[in-house]
Amino acid sequence: MTLTRFLNDEKGTTLVEYAAIASMASILIIGGARGIGVNLAQNHFGALLRAMGW
Repeated sequence: MTLTRFLNDEKGTTLVEYAAIASMASILIIGGARGIGVNLAQNHFGALLRAMGW
């Protein structure tokens, strides 16, 4: 395979794009879930512990 044919070949491009999109989506989902978990721990569970006298 010549260099020109190699550079013009786009067979793996779609797979790489989908993998990049999936990795970005997973990073956003994990970050959001972590933020929600911290918020729950600080606000709701903190109030519950204070109500229990801890």
